[in-house]
Amino acid sequence: MRPQWCGRRTHGIPLGLLALWVAAARCLQSQGVSLHIPRSAINATVQEDILLSVDYACHGVPTIEWKYTSNWGVQKIVEWKPGTPANVSQSHRDRVCTFDNGSIQLFSVGVRDSGYYVITVTEHPGSRQFGTIVLHVSEIRYEDLHFVAVLFALLAAVAAVLISLMWVCNRCAYKFQRKRRHKLQESTTEELEMKDVEC
Repeated sequence: MRPQWCGRRTHGIPLGLLALWVAAARCLQSQGVSLHIPRSAINATVQEDILLSVDYACHGVPTIEWKYTSNWGVQKIVEWKPGTPANVSQSHRDRVCTFDNGSIQLFSVGVRDSGYYVITVTEHPGSRQFGTIVLHVSEIRYEDLHFVAVLFALLAAVAAVLISLMWVCNRCAYKFQRKRRHKLQESTTEELEMKDVEC
């Protein structure tokens, strides 16, 4: 026969280790930086304003940095800590707006703005998170111009039909008035002839 404490102790040690492991995992998880990017690819047209939207979570006040990578190389756009003024690069001055959640807005984008936008959120050395958004900026598409041309042709055809109908209606009204005048003249001449006959 086994003592009662032996049964409890053998079950208690694995449960205690499990509880310790879960607590350590939560502690390690709560110390890091998490980063969420809702849209990792954005298509835009020239002169559009674009929001590169992100959201981060951490315990301290992080440093947020955005870089731009394209065929022409890597370029730093902006760096800031939430609640402080942003350090915007000369190339993007007056073209970028920062938000405390880590997002940035680019104003009046051009084809040269196409590329990879990399965000780095650093809470303290060793605790950082990276994210990438791909931006593709294109000129006005030929399909759009084709749609405009087809719409213009349709409107021109409708205008031509309406003008033709108005011309036909005008001719019919003119003929109707002419017949009416002719009948009116005939009736007045008949009346005058009847008066002459009566006299």
